[in-house]
Amino acid sequence: MKNRILSVAFVVILIIFANSCNDYLDVNYDPSFPQTAESYSLLPPVMGQMVRGEAFDVRFAGKYVQNFVHNTKNYVFDIHGYSPGSDNAGEKWRSHYWSIGKNIDLMIEKSTAKEQWDYVGVAKAIRAWSWQSSTDVYGEMILTQAWEPNRYVFDYDTQDKIYAEVVRLSEEALTDLARTDGNVSTASLAIGDLVYKGDRNKWIKFVYANLARNAHHLTNKSTYNPDKVIEYVDKSFTSNSDNFNVPHAGTNTNDANFFGPMRNNLTPFRASNFFLSLLNGQVFNGVTDPRLPLMYSPAKDGVYRGATPGLGDTTDVATNPRRLPTLFGVDPAAFNANTTTGKYIFTNKADHPLITYFELQFIKAEAAFKKGDKALAFEAFKKGVEAHMDFAKVAAADKTSYMASAAVPQSAAALTLNDIMLQKYIALWVHGALETWVDMRRYDYSSTVYTGFTLPNPLYIDNSGVPAYRFRPRYNSEYVWNLDALKKIDGDKPNFHTVKPWFLVK
Repeated sequence: MKNRILSVAFVVILIIFANSCNDYLDVNYDPSFPQTAESYSLLPPVMGQMVRGEAFDVRFAGKYVQNFVHNTKNYVFDIHGYSPGSDNAGEKWRSHYWSIGKNIDLMIEKSTAKEQWDYVGVAKAIRAWSWQSSTDVYGEMILTQAWEPNRYVFDYDTQDKIYAEVVRLSEEALTDLARTDGNVSTASLAIGDLVYKGDRNKWIKFVYANLARNAHHLTNKSTYNPDKVIEYVDKSFTSNSDNFNVPHAGTNTNDANFFGPMRNNLTPFRASNFFLSLLNGQVFNGVTDPRLPLMYSPAKDGVYRGATPGLGDTTDVATNPRRLPTLFGVDPAAFNANTTTGKYIFTNKADHPLITYFELQFIKAEAAFKKGDKALAFEAFKKGVEAHMDFAKVAAADKTSYMASAAVPQSAAALTLNDIMLQKYIALWVHGALETWVDMRRYDYSSTVYTGFTLPNPLYIDNSGVPAYRFRPRYNSEYVWNLDALKKIDGDKPNFHTVKPWFLVK
């Protein structure tokens, strides 16, 4: 935490210095170089950090849920472990408190002073999203004392308080985004808004999408309310055009997609056998999914294969035609960050989706299924599958054929929970791994729900036979500077990552 506060304090000092020394600085004042950060200049880097936090940590959650496997044996996250003394799986913590952190307060402060209520609403919407997506992977977090100046020890708050804060901030964001007085302006908001181009209605939908996650993640609680979840989904995205997609120019490593070959972040990863089983007909009644060649690639011999957690790529020999391709879709020996183009979400210019219409339809389908309304569940389920097939650019005829095949239930009565959760798993593959991890933990990694899924055996040595249920807080802030507070929630224990967060406890 000390590193966070010092870094934030330095930024604040610069701003204070620029604002309090006007008489001295006026002699060199350049109107083309603003000396204070305006909301429109803060919003794009904040959006970039939203992606950075998720993308960095997808590399680890994606291994827990077997989206992919490391190409070497017994990679620690493949077997549900963690990296002691490392910031691995701590990027969302860093993004929430530092990279996004005080920038949100600055946006709210400056925009309130200028009566730019749209910017205020957007800032609160992003913070609510950041609290939600961060607490879902870390559990307890620092809420009450977060960003409090002149403090070097920060106490943790229980997760129920953070869930309540998401609701509170979301309600405020909805109020602010609905305002039309003051200096609310689509054109002004569009200057900084890379995603929705100033469209407040889409930001309102984004808030409801995050509220749907907040309410739906509580399926293990007696207070779970499927009607509220369905209400939130119905007020959120209505098509893929509403997806929260952060764009990338893809011209260099600074503006390229994190999952693209230019960034070279996924080269050691191989698709898992479990993921492949959902597309090659092994699980879905022998029907090969038309998304398979669009999302993944075969080995040199033309056969699609996956890897097993803990074993790595056992064919990772340059002369072996059975060797697994990278997620970019090329043989590892042929990979070149400057020439490999990739496919699906693994291209340099691909958008990074943070919440999507198809995810929300699967949320609605599960909520309706739990409520007992299988007709509504079936309707939402089909919309979710079809929307993801559109996202993956499946040809219309192939989509029609698949939806009429034995891979998809043909009536509401035939719909199962497995259908919903497995199709959601496919749709969120890689980019939505953090949300998939929420789902798998809600069902305790059940092979009944996730047909064919098996945990690695053995698990990491510190786990005592229990899989991972949370990330540990960021090492270089919490374990280095805030250990005394961390000990109060048993965060110093070697098996802390196997302890279920509040939202999972019945």
